[in-house]
Amino acid sequence: MNERQIRAHYTDRAVKPTFYTIDNDSIHLHCASIGYDTLPPLLLVHGAPGAWYGYLRMLDDTLLQRNFHIISVDRPGYAKSRKGRKAITSIDQQANAIVKALRLNHSGQPALVLGRSFGAPIAARIAMLYPEKVQHLFMVAAPIDPEKEKFWWFSKWGRFPLVKLFLPRSLNTATAEKYSHVSELKRLVPFWQSLQVPVTFMQGGKDWIVDPSNLDFARRSLAGKDAEFLFLPDAGHLITNSHAALVRELIMRCTSCYAPAPSDTTRPPALQLPSKTFH
Repeated sequence: MNERQIRAHYTDRAVKPTFYTIDNDSIHLHCASIGYDTLPPLLLVHGAPGAWYGYLRMLDDTLLQRNFHIISVDRPGYAKSRKGRKAITSIDQQANAIVKALRLNHSGQPALVLGRSFGAPIAARIAMLYPEKVQHLFMVAAPIDPEKEKFWWFSKWGRFPLVKLFLPRSLNTATAEKYSHVSELKRLVPFWQSLQVPVTFMQGGKDWIVDPSNLDFARRSLAGKDAEFLFLPDAGHLITNSHAALVRELIMRCTSCYAPAPSDTTRPPALQLPSKTFH
């Protein structure tokens, strides 16, 4: 989506996002924020390729808006979170950058962190590195088993310099992530047992992008943890869209972990462009 399409989407909506940019020597992180920053934070991490507006359905959900400060980021290297030309394929670097989006929240409460597809292991790494900042981790259609990474016949062509010249930068970034993902997931293997926060793992049975057996890997890796595993036999890859009501229900269950919201936190701030930048 471009700026015009985003404005068109929000033309007749009473609740609109505010945009922020976190900028320093190491990162340039673009964030969309809806809801009062005194509400508990809900941090959304997209896949590859992707952008903050991949979570429009959740950002526009009035029930979530009333209960959470929703923050959806452009992951480093995607959309408006670009700094330099080199793709950031390190899960650790992604996690350490994205966690800074929680600076936008002033509730003093830990966050619900939801990551889908390639964003899911990054969300998990945030919970591993910063357990004090995370109340609950949601992993949706998560490729976390390094032995089950899927490649297709066309995957290799995206690495050729001539082909890259004709592809959008987001696809080139996604390709770079794809070819480093197995090694990055292998680095995570020893750390799954270090997770200290509750986890909800969702996987569709008809997901042709992420092998459904990743659910089995999650069960083994999180054995003995406070974790629930939901298998949706008829779901594909885009669970946050196809099963939006279920995802919302699971998120809303977590409101019991927080103090009741003040009565005046009913209307999030309006759309503001250009974005605010801070360091």
